[in-house]
Amino acid sequence: MALPTLRIIGFILGIFLITLAVSMVIPMFTLLAFERTDDLQAFIWASLITFGSGFALVAPGRPTNTNLRPRDMYFLTTISWVTVCCFAALPLMLVQHISYTDAFFETMSGITTTGATVLSGLDSASPGLLIWRSLLHWLGGIGFIGMAVAILPLLRVGGMRLFQTESSDWSEKVMPRSHMVGRYLLAIYLSFTLAAFIAFWLSGMGGFDALNHAMSTVATGGFSTSDASLGKFGPASHWVAIVFMVLGSLPFTLYIATVRGNHKALLVDQQVRGFILTLIVTSLLFTAWYWLNHNDGLLDSLRIVTFSVVSVITTTGYAVNDYTQWGGFAVMVFFYLTFIGGCSGSTTGGLKIFRFQVAYSLLRANLQHLVHPRAIIRQQYNRHNLDEEIVRSILTFSFFFTMTIGVLALCLALLGLDPITALTGAASAVCNLGPGLGSIIGPVGNYSTVPEAAKWLLAAGMLLGRLEIITVLVLLTPAFWRH
Repeated sequence: MALPTLRIIGFILGIFLITLAVSMVIPMFTLLAFERTDDLQAFIWASLITFGSGFALVAPGRPTNTNLRPRDMYFLTTISWVTVCCFAALPLMLVQHISYTDAFFETMSGITTTGATVLSGLDSASPGLLIWRSLLHWLGGIGFIGMAVAILPLLRVGGMRLFQTESSDWSEKVMPRSHMVGRYLLAIYLSFTLAAFIAFWLSGMGGFDALNHAMSTVATGGFSTSDASLGKFGPASHWVAIVFMVLGSLPFTLYIATVRGNHKALLVDQQVRGFILTLIVTSLLFTAWYWLNHNDGLLDSLRIVTFSVVSVITTTGYAVNDYTQWGGFAVMVFFYLTFIGGCSGSTTGGLKIFRFQVAYSLLRANLQHLVHPRAIIRQQYNRHNLDEEIVRSILTFSFFFTMTIGVLALCLALLGLDPITALTGAASAVCNLGPGLGSIIGPVGNYSTVPEAAKWLLAAGMLLGRLEIITVLVLLTPAFWRH
């Protein structure tokens, strides 16, 4: 990689680190507001170290006449997420006095909006620490939306070219338009966060809890201010969370289209309709089963089941109770739901609903070919032609997505984890869900007792899942590093 390219990558990383350092001011003000100055020094030192490192990268200035090629963006995308996590872990390590492994795991879980945690005693934890965890979710959520809209389609990762827009082009002639899209994204994201905060507050939460859960819910992250997650709060807050988990799971580009006058953009989109239909059908059928097999009333059954289904499908990871105690059938259902995810261009993880829809379209076309071998069947998705490149990209991504979970699960089992913990932990990490199944990492457990080596593997799985696998794997090929 040429020196000018490395300089511009370093310059961009410096901007990210300076932004991260400035963000640490928020937990500082929070600590001052709660008069908990004992942890203030930790955030000050972490901010100074992060700012100094960022300034050192920015100080040489931005190289002129340097354009990043798509192959450079693979490297920049991966290294930026890892670098931010390395420095964002500093406050956690200094405040909680935990190992850097635990701090990095918690930070990677926050930035990737996974929601897996190694911390307990959250009900009495430092308010600065709690707001920092939620802020990591919030920053990671808007960061991934921007990446999914502007970068992944151009890199042709996992069939994302289906959603390519003019804002995905880095050429100078569309930069003003790209900046405009960025402003719309940020405005909508902020609006959802504010609306969620007000709704949680009106549902009975205190202002601090409402703010934390607003950031975590819109980012479909799952970090809470209580070890009991949303089980600590009343039923009204559960319905609020359902609404905003769904809103965070829809394509933000369609929100922009709606704001700009295309009021049917969300209604006619095939991906959105498929996602909403999946949520409704699964919730209703699962509610009927739960109501017939448990002592809760119909409305309580609907609330508990819908909340749990939406939380898992949107890869948020909130819990109101331990759904692993509902029986073997429920455990299997939730394991399958782990892989679905929300819509492309949202904050969610998982395979994304559009890949299931494309797979169904391909299956139907192949079955029609068996019946009518000479027929010419035009394959489309959301008014886009499914050409060979898109199909190949989706199949490649799906294969390596599954293989990544399988290999990661084998490695976790090799480190001594039981099969359920290893398999569901790997799936939850790569799908960016958070809680797995079983007594250790289930909805009422956490990852604190997992071996340190396993935590590093799971953190790598979170990164792979968030960056759509191929973006990271391409860096491991010798051809990438050849000129």
